This record gives sequence, C-alpha cells and structure tokens, in this order.
Amino acid sequence: MILTPEILSKLSSLELRAKKIVEGFISGLHRSPYHGFSVEFAEHRPYNPGDDFKHIDWKQYGKKERFYVKQYEEETNLRCYVLLDTSSSMNFKHFGEWSKLRYGTHFAASLLYLMHRQRDASGLIPFHSEIETFIPAKGTYAHLRQIYLELEKQLVREKDSAEEKRKTASAQVIHEIAERLNHRSLVVIITDLFENVEQQEALISALKHLRHRKHEVLLFNVLEKRSERELAFSDNRFVFEDMESETEIEVIPAQVRSDYQKKVAEYTKAFRMACSEFEIDFEEMDTEGQFDQSLLAYLNKRRRLG
Repeated sequence: MILTPEILSKLSSLELRAKKIVEGFISGLHRSPYHGFSVEFAEHRPYNPGDDFKHIDWKQYGKKERFYVKQYEEETNLRCYVLLDTSSSMNFKHFGEWSKLRYGTHFAASLLYLMHRQRDASGLIPFHSEIETFIPAKGTYAHLRQIYLELEKQLVREKDSAEEKRKTASAQVIHEIAERLNHRSLVVIITDLFENVEQQEALISALKHLRHRKHEVLLFNVLEKRSERELAFSDNRFVFEDMESETEIEVIPAQVRSDYQKKVAEYTKAFRMACSEFEIDFEEMDTEGQFDQSLLAYLNKRRRLG
C-alpha cells in the first residue's frame, strides 16, 4: 500500500506516521532491486573480532548461520543531528497536498525513527534566521519522544497564518552549529535552499565549516518540483509573492518558463558541484514524491560511515 499524505494524516501521532513510513520503506527494499541491502536494526549488530561470546545471539545464528551480538540501550554508534529549516518559505505548496515544512517534518521524523532503531544518538535543531531550539543527541526512547513533541509544534505552527514572517539565514545558523557541535557527527540538513543567489558562496562556506570540523554532511533540498523547478503553471497571469519578504511580481509563466528553468538548473548544478568538491552529499526531495529514495540516500550514507 502506498502511504499517501491523506492516509498518513489520518494516523493519530507523528511518531506512528514515521513508524509506518519506515516500515513501508524497509518492506519495499525487500521487494526491490535493493533486495539484500543490509539494514541492521535495534537488537543486534554483526559480530566483530574481540566481542564477548556471551553476547552472541545463538537463535540468530541458527536462522542465518552468521554471528550477531545482542545490542543494548547504552550502545551508541554515531551522533546524528537533523537540522530542519522552518522559515516561512517552507510553508509553500501549490500542486502538492503537503507544504515543504510538513513534508520535511515527516521526513525528519522518519529519519529520527531510523536512527533510534540503529542505536544512533540523535538530536534536532529547527532553524530559520536563528536556531529555534537545540536538542542534543541522545539515544534513549524518552529523548526521541521529546524530539517528536518539538516536531509536532512545527506542524501546529504551519497552520498559524498570522505568525510573523521567518526569514532564511542558513549560512549564519550553520556556522553557529559547526562551532557548537563538539563531537564528530552526521549532520542532516533539510531545507528548501531559499537563499538569494548572492548568498550561495556564504552557504557553501558554512557547509565547508562543518566539514572542517570533521562532521559528515547530508543535505536534502526539499521542493515542490512542478512549481519550483518546472514553473508548470497555466499560462494565465499570476502574481507571485515572496513568502519571506512579501515582495510581489506579476508573471505570465509561458513568457519566462524556459529562461527560468535554465537559470534554476544552472544554480542547482553549481551548488551540487560545490557540494561534491567538499564531499557533501546533496539530494533533491520532491514534496509530491515518496520518501523512499531519500531514506535510501540516508542509509547509503550511514553504511559508508560504518
């Protein structure tokens, strides 16, 4: 069954939705060309030379003829931080059922669920022009519940149309986070990259700062592809409003579509190449699509880190 936004919205809690998204993804892996992709979760990890034999799970050995070690709550493999852009531009939607913020929040919740099951310590940092809150990385279930409560606040905030505009200042925030993270971590950034073109270098500099501090970086560019990449509106006259500055511009899409698509493609290519140069993983994420490819990108990154 495909988990559409309509189906997910009927589930009572964000945690339950995240669980269903991840379970559906893992089930799909087993039916896909990625069959056999190793996803070691909660209770076990592969045996490593030097591990105490008393912790081997012999039932797992009987099933798979491979040694697995029972893994306990206090074990932590990696520190992971999810940075979620909550600026006003993330409230945008046109064709899709979910805004970029709602889509990004559910993706963040799914990632955090995966991280917890892998016994990684996880933390959350919602941000716009400043850090909203800084939840440090821990690996307990009680801590995960605290993170979900914070994410639920973002979904409530999305509905508050009277709230003041929240501008994007990703570079400034990422520089601050780079200084605050004292231990090597995997930093996952979920953002629409709604920055002025002139700020591209500043943002790349901030991402380089994370790498200089020995952090691994995985950047998810969340967008509504049909509107923001393709400008696939009808050829009527539109008034577009900047959701952060409230600046307006009148446009007939047919007259600018080709040039717009070209400039967006050039900007994205340049940004992707800069990320590649500094070993920063860059993934696009369409709010009208499923979460599977993005979750797979995370697992591939996580597997490379050991």
